Amino acid sequence: MTHADTLPGLPSDAGFDILRSINANIGAMSVGQRRIAAMILEDPHWAMQANVEELASKAGVSAPTIVRFARMIGCDGLRDLKLKLAGALAVGAPYLHRSVTASDSTADVVRNVVGSVTSVLADWQHQIVPAHVEQAAEAMHRARRVDCFGTGATSNFLAVDMQARLFRLGITANAFSDAHLQLVAGATQTDEDVLFAISYVGRMPALLEAVAVGKEHGATVIALTQTNTPLASMADIVLGIDVPHDATMRVGSDAYVVQLLMIEILMVIIGLKRGPATLSRLGEIHDILLTHGVDSDDPSLLHWGWKQVLSNKNPDRS
Repeated sequence: MTHADTLPGLPSDAGFDILRSINANIGAMSVGQRRIAAMILEDPHWAMQANVEELASKAGVSAPTIVRFARMIGCDGLRDLKLKLAGALAVGAPYLHRSVTASDSTADVVRNVVGSVTSVLADWQHQIVPAHVEQAAEAMHRARRVDCFGTGATSNFLAVDMQARLFRLGITANAFSDAHLQLVAGATQTDEDVLFAISYVGRMPALLEAVAVGKEHGATVIALTQTNTPLASMADIVLGIDVPHDATMRVGSDAYVVQLLMIEILMVIIGLKRGPATLSRLGEIHDILLTHGVDSDDPSLLHWGWKQVLSNKNPDRS
């Protein structure tokens, strides 16, 4: 069945995997429709069992909007949407990956997973606000100090990675994952400093408290997070990472990849702002790593490294 208000390009067999269809078309939806889509993708089991009032309340829309959403994605109504959700969940694939079905071959899995990430990146690129990226890069370029806060395994890794990149650019930077050290860092910041908070979830209490302390002391708060989170509401500059929710991970591969890319974009822009001296510095670092790094492609360096180790252990050997 087709509807006048159905999204363009929706596959005629959308009912076979309604979750995949919702995710594939989320970029063409309005703000309210995206909230409904995100709610369903985040917890399809709950969405399948909830009534229209519960769905509307959680998504922050009216009950008729829920019904219109169902028709827009190719269903006859809310009841039909729930039946198709039940069919998709029965396959079990959404708990592995939203773009994979139980009957997919290895080649299909490779193609679908890579294709899914590519699609997400294309949609995310259109969401980026260049002015916000420019503001964030300029603030870090001019900062006396940049403190990178990450809470959780992924955010902590990204904070450390960002600190290392800023350090190479000649910027005084720190990375903190410990809640107490984050508070200490926030308490010692000034209006010359930047607090860069990384959290896809964006609602970790300890992180929010540390950010509040830094903000009270005048720091410019930059948040790498989803745009509808408490962290985003506290930030002076928001770098949005709104991507589809993962089926099993709180921070899935899509969120991880876009955060890495945003950090990469920022570092390139900051590097350009810092001019020839910084580019020369990066070249010197590159040469030193090639010349002295024992993990170089040049095997002679590895042999030299082991020779130094053995000489230190046996000082009497010539």
